[in-house]
Amino acid sequence: MTEVIDPKRFGVSFSMKQCWGLGVDPANTLNWLLQEAGFRRFRLMSYWDEHEKQPGKYDFSRLDAQIEQISKAGGVITLCLGARQPRWPENHWPQWAWKASKAERTDALLRYIETVVKRYRANPAIISYQLENEALLKSFGRRPEVDRQRLRKEFQLVKQLDPTRPIIMSTSTSWGMPLRQPIPDIVGFSYYHVYWNKRTQSYHKAGGHYVFLHRLRSLLIKLLLGKPSFVHELQLEPWGPTGIDKMTFEEQDKSMGSDQIEHSISLAKRTKLYPIDLWGGEWWYWRHIHGDDSTWHNVEQMIG
Repeated sequence: MTEVIDPKRFGVSFSMKQCWGLGVDPANTLNWLLQEAGFRRFRLMSYWDEHEKQPGKYDFSRLDAQIEQISKAGGVITLCLGARQPRWPENHWPQWAWKASKAERTDALLRYIETVVKRYRANPAIISYQLENEALLKSFGRRPEVDRQRLRKEFQLVKQLDPTRPIIMSTSTSWGMPLRQPIPDIVGFSYYHVYWNKRTQSYHKAGGHYVFLHRLRSLLIKLLLGKPSFVHELQLEPWGPTGIDKMTFEEQDKSMGSDQIEHSISLAKRTKLYPIDLWGGEWWYWRHIHGDDSTWHNVEQMIG
């Protein structure tokens, strides 16, 4: 086992859906991230379409197991809430909810959020919530349904149910700022550098990721709103023309090879916006079980 990674400096997102997409076992992947990689800070998803497949019938067994696994290792958790949560298709509506009217869907979503918060608010491993990942982003994912009024209701509900824990909300673009309600307790920045452009059929490097600009944005949020910021999603997995598991190692490395890993982590560290939550742990494990530990070792060297 590697040395435990300081949860005040680095964490990692974990998604059972991403594990299923890569064909790896979620429990084994999470165990590797805990015991071999040494993480103690996690962002977990409470996917609505997985835990309430039928109206009013809940099955939280998988999420319970993830939380217990992390808790036993002494880890801490940011628990994602809402319909929009990380990983494709981004908006995780149950089929039954999407077929309902918008008013009925809103009521059902609020009931689901209430159920999740009440179930886990007594667990000391839960240190914060993230509400609706990139809540106002319309251009990415299936079935986007942006509704600021509903978002305010969600925020108020979580605050009412659990006023003790901070609510994180991520900006919907690389340069957004939360100037309208709801104003989160903590602002999360996404940090993506290289992605596949379907229009040009080529890899594209995102512009504007200058350290001083991220620091300036964080300073403005602090001065105007009195709220802290951090890097809640640092891209450390490839974004290519097909699914990760369908790409060769060589193709994966075109967007997330050792040089890009080093560059991305270096820039994020220079912002000093800690903690930095990394994105790609399921892929590191996938490479590991396919006989290549170089990806994880590159990450480990940069965050150690």
